[in-house]
Amino acid sequence: MLALGQDEIAKYPFLADAGQYLKEQGFTLEQFGTDPDLFPLVEKAYDRIYAACQGQPQSYRSEIVENQASNTATLPREVFSFLLSIVLLKLTGVPTLARRFALSEAMRAENFLEKDLKNVSDNVNDLPIKIIEDLFSIKVKKHDKFFVMSISDYIKHSINFHEREWKLINRHVENGFVFLTPHQTVRLVRKELGTHITSKILTGKKPSMIPGFEKFVNNLISYSAKFSTSNVESGEYPPCVKHAIEILEKGENLPHSGRFMLATFLLSKGQSVDQIAPLFKNAPDYNEQVTLYQLNHLAGTSGSGTQYSCPSCEKLKTQSLCFVIPECNNIVNPLQFGKKKK
Repeated sequence: MLALGQDEIAKYPFLADAGQYLKEQGFTLEQFGTDPDLFPLVEKAYDRIYAACQGQPQSYRSEIVENQASNTATLPREVFSFLLSIVLLKLTGVPTLARRFALSEAMRAENFLEKDLKNVSDNVNDLPIKIIEDLFSIKVKKHDKFFVMSISDYIKHSINFHEREWKLINRHVENGFVFLTPHQTVRLVRKELGTHITSKILTGKKPSMIPGFEKFVNNLISYSAKFSTSNVESGEYPPCVKHAIEILEKGENLPHSGRFMLATFLLSKGQSVDQIAPLFKNAPDYNEQVTLYQLNHLAGTSGSGTQYSCPSCEKLKTQSLCFVIPECNNIVNPLQFGKKKK
């Protein structure tokens, strides 16, 4: 278990030590719903969730000021707001909100972790290195301005990245170790960090409703309707497309390459941007304006005039997006699925 100081708990409240914070401070959850001095912390927690679910985490005003000594009163408020956010999301019971909040918190922690990595010494016991090792089982060492990890660790954690820059061949490798910048190091574990935070919300016993929390829980449940999607009939779709739709319907993160494949497939099948856009509502990082812009760009209706094509099966295999079944019948593009070969 990591030993954390007040500043570290405020920056990384999802770590195991922070989970005992309420108990150690001598508060009960019921006090936060009834004590007028503590109730603003519940409002702060609600604002933290709402900003994350809107895709605008910057609108939540963290009280942690960079490069300044944190006020001792500020630190507990930051930790309390996170822990109370977890409680509100448990009471709400909506996985989509939990995943959007977790992604936002993972990105927030990523910023702190990157800054802290830049300031580490060569000591393997420095907190940022210990966080990466303890949470994600990656042994990282500092080497000049870079951080190095074994090739096996890198491959294990980069498997979800399909962009060319993350391919091992495009990395600086020496003597079995991969060299990464602080930014690349923390970006590598964002998904696992989000999964770690999500598990804190979705696992464990759901508490009984806490007096004073009802309004916030009901508001979040009502707000979650914004992300509801109608189930798509995908009976005639190839398995790669079915898989992408299932991932989105579960509120999980579909990589950029998967979104590109799904959008170009449906556009080629004659669906409009307005018909396709709702599919992405459940994505943890959903932003309506960005989604519509990207879909219009792929459709060639944003000014470029060029409609993008659905990638080939061979391309999808290299991106770990191919889930071939006998019915694929050796097709070379998902658009051929279900058509009789001549």
